Amino acid sequence: MLRWLTAGESHGPSLISLLDGVPAGVELTSDDLKAALARRRLGHGRGSRQKFEQDVLRIHSGLRHGRTLGSPLAIEIANSEWPKWEKVMSADPVPREDLLVDAGTGDEREIARNRPLTRPRPGHADLSGMLKYGFGEARPILERASARETAARVVAGRVASAILEQAAGIRLVSHTLAVGTVRVPDEAPLPAPGDDAALDADPLRCFDPGTSSAMVAEVDAAKSDGDTLGGVVEVLAYGVPVGLGSHTQWDRKLDGRLAQALMSIQAMKGVEIGDGFATAARRGSAAHDEILAAEQAVGATSVPRGSNRAGGLEGGMSNGQVIRVRGALKPISTVPRALRTIDVASGEQTTANHQRSDVCAVAPAAVIAEAVVALTLVDALLEKTGGDSVEEIRAHLEETVSLQSRIVGGGTGGAP
Repeated sequence: MLRWLTAGESHGPSLISLLDGVPAGVELTSDDLKAALARRRLGHGRGSRQKFEQDVLRIHSGLRHGRTLGSPLAIEIANSEWPKWEKVMSADPVPREDLLVDAGTGDEREIARNRPLTRPRPGHADLSGMLKYGFGEARPILERASARETAARVVAGRVASAILEQAAGIRLVSHTLAVGTVRVPDEAPLPAPGDDAALDADPLRCFDPGTSSAMVAEVDAAKSDGDTLGGVVEVLAYGVPVGLGSHTQWDRKLDGRLAQALMSIQAMKGVEIGDGFATAARRGSAAHDEILAAEQAVGATSVPRGSNRAGGLEGGMSNGQVIRVRGALKPISTVPRALRTIDVASGEQTTANHQRSDVCAVAPAAVIAEAVVALTLVDALLEKTGGDSVEEIRAHLEETVSLQSRIVGGGTGGAP
């Protein structure tokens, strides 16, 4: 079982990622984690914050000489902008007069950041959080609700990806399927693990060059209009063995666990597994993935199928096909063309707070989605195989695959 938590506020001193249950013997370095954080910063449509707010990574425990120890892994991502926010986000009480001076820059914006945020943004956690927790301004809510929290998820996901690949040969790829109304054609090829570099180099993490150019134009048009954009991302997991997850209880179904993980990402409003909504419009004869004899196989898998409309999941369990899961993101809530709201201090109609923000964050959302899918698959893998080290997980998985091969080949099977 892998347990993980994050802590920290957007403008606080640092974010914390804590993982418990990481097996021993996973090869990992701080450079691997830094590279994962750099991928999260990529994407056309990002705001200026990505340029000046740097992540400073430090590993506090669980790793020695490039290998995990089996003990909890604690990772800190310090915020290089913390000195500007030290008074505003101080853990201890601060004299009121200290909040009326800038951080030594002579910039009026330094004083503005200290003022109460009483105009909640539609679509954000601001108002619901204020009412839930009893705050008269949005700062205590937006600091934790901010998508900056996902930096801690991305480093946790990089650890998970290392476990998946080294223990089970599972590799993940994420890409962008749609930005606004621009969508990758259905017939376009899917990216594979070897395509990571090309995806990272694309301005919107799109595998289809023509569609990528159209997406860039869509983002530029939204920026020019003072607006924001959402989109659809997809995560593909290659090499997942049969039998992760279970049909026996609602909370053990792998498709349900993946859906929950994706829906937990800020701004995510929909999840689709496999062909999802398209399959709902098909007749049964055209909806399901027929099981083939080995000589009829399409692609390499232990249990060949004629298609993969189910997205690698049936009955809450992995079926040996590539797992395909998609997430739909709403447009960013901080809209430059400020939306109507109320000022909670006066109750009067006004426009929402506006701070530095992205126009489109779909490309980094793909990287974040990849991270939470990796974390979910690792948990299911450890649940299936057990094992306190990478070597032990491999041995248990080999036994499982051997048993499954005998069942499919007719060596065992049938009713007990």
